[in-house]
Amino acid sequence: MMKSLFLIGSLSATTYALAASSPSSRLQLKYFDIRGAAETCRVLLALGREDYDDVRYKIDPATFQSPGFLEAKKNGDLRMNLNRAPVLITPDGQSIGQSKAIERYLARRFGLFGQTSEDEAIIDCIAEHCRDVKDAARQKGFSKFTKNKTDEEKARDRAEWFENDMPEMLDKIEEAVKETSVNPNYAFGTSATYADVAIWALLRDCFEADLEDTTKAAEKCQTLNAIADHIASNDGVSKWLSERPESMF
Repeated sequence: MMKSLFLIGSLSATTYALAASSPSSRLQLKYFDIRGAAETCRVLLALGREDYDDVRYKIDPATFQSPGFLEAKKNGDLRMNLNRAPVLITPDGQSIGQSKAIERYLARRFGLFGQTSEDEAIIDCIAEHCRDVKDAARQKGFSKFTKNKTDEEKARDRAEWFENDMPEMLDKIEEAVKETSVNPNYAFGTSATYADVAIWALLRDCFEADLEDTTKAAEKCQTLNAIADHIASNDGVSKWLSERPESMF
């Protein structure tokens, strides 16, 4: 062990930098060059202050094709997510698929899941409530990617979602979090958890076109807003948010 440490310490700066950036020495997150399903993972990494390789597959804005993604599928790099992205590669080479599984892995890695099984269940419960809201919005079907509705129908459903459905769901989550919160900055416990990041992602990391309406839908949720703001103010998170690459969505 001492010999290994000596060898590492004797490496030149250039050689050591190369070694530190190799896939075997740190986490590697593979996803498209957008926020999408991987952004909560990136924020967890920022909160945990762990360096990683942010591998991004470029998307052609004209065709929405991604040659890098297709090549990764061909090479078997995405097999653990059924040839989809994101995929996380651990320092020991283990591949993990499914964005929520990756989020939970990172949350445990950074101590964001409490101390006991009961803590973890409560934190996960709150995160799942947030996922329910996102799923309900998708099912409402008013995004620009919805193909089986007219623009008028999508506008109607969008207004109904932000004026009625979303505020009602957020109000229920607000009341639930009041039951678990013992500190105004956190959904559970006295430090940041995965639940706080899920709340931030729901209220602050939506599509730019939806941010104003989301903010209005959540305006009465003082507890949720305080938690989201506290996550955003974290040094690591705020640095990431200010420096992250521009993307289509």
